[in-house]
Amino acid sequence: MTLTIERETTLPAAAPGRSGTSLLVVAAAASFGAGAIHAGAATVHSEHRAAVLVFTALCLAQLAWGAVAMSRRDQYVALAGATLSAAAVGGWVLAKTIGLPISGLDVVEPVQFADAMAAGLAAFSGLLALICCGTRMPMLRAIPLWASVGALVAAGGVGTVATASHVHAHAAGHVHAAAGHPYDPALPIDLSGTPGVTPQQQAAAEQLVVLTIARLPQWADQKVAFAHGFTSIGDGFTGIEHLINRTFMTDKTVLDPDRPESLVYDTSKGKPTLVAAMYMVAPGTPLSDVPDVGGALVQWHIHDNLCYSPAGLVRGVTDANGVCPTGLVKPVPTPMVHVWITPHRCGPFAALEGIAGGSIAAGQTRLCDHVHGAA
Repeated sequence: MTLTIERETTLPAAAPGRSGTSLLVVAAAASFGAGAIHAGAATVHSEHRAAVLVFTALCLAQLAWGAVAMSRRDQYVALAGATLSAAAVGGWVLAKTIGLPISGLDVVEPVQFADAMAAGLAAFSGLLALICCGTRMPMLRAIPLWASVGALVAAGGVGTVATASHVHAHAAGHVHAAAGHPYDPALPIDLSGTPGVTPQQQAAAEQLVVLTIARLPQWADQKVAFAHGFTSIGDGFTGIEHLINRTFMTDKTVLDPDRPESLVYDTSKGKPTLVAAMYMVAPGTPLSDVPDVGGALVQWHIHDNLCYSPAGLVRGVTDANGVCPTGLVKPVPTPMVHVWITPHRCGPFAALEGIAGGSIAAGQTRLCDHVHGAA
């Protein structure tokens, strides 16, 4: 009798969780995509240094974690990724609901495609990283590595491109849009294209600009201005000189180029050149009570940090406690607004920069209207 022994020819099945695409690799790809979008966001918010720093830091953190997760797949890396994503998504939710105490992110804006994509990729990355925090690194068998990673990185690329059309219009703050009409005093004035501005507000702002362009040049010669009671505050050495008229400051006329409270001259080329009116309301008027002309196109400000000599010349700034040096005084806070009769990179109502920009109403962001700003 011959005995036949049958041998098992099938190899043992591979241990589960040891082949395929690691979920942490997919999480890394999603983190790459979110980081790329935040790099684009940093560029879009270039006028807000604090926001640029936040977006840049977030971008670098997401890219760096993704690189580590690609090469080192363990529970500690996964936990770091889940924490980073939770912070990114949490910050996004706060920015979209109550605003963050960061310039450029302090005013609540509607959810848009680019930021939603960044938040979605971060949330997806964090969820996968959280799953990987267990004792065994899970694998994704159904979808090839190239497909999952490629799709997520492509999504990040789409979101990055979308940041170019991101619109953020802070109340009386920086205004961005896909298209606009740069302000040129030599052309018909068109201030359309600013989100949130009604037709009536636009018309009022355009009328103010047109009237100022037409009538303000009567003060082009400083000798004429001096003859009508204007005096210099002594800041011509900065490249910009302000003349003020105390009679016009105390009358009841506002936003009138025939009786402007202050005139602005460019002194950078030697000969003073009239470039703007600086209209004021009655001294002591709260910023909340200024005329509503132009809505988000127009921003009023006050100067509460400058110190004047008894002769009315700017001679210093306040200390950390808001106090002027001995012998100098602070004027009564007076809301004012510029109307430029020359092209300006921040539009026809731009304030001066730096310390000369003054203080604005609480909750507002410094106005720089790129929609109508000169190139």
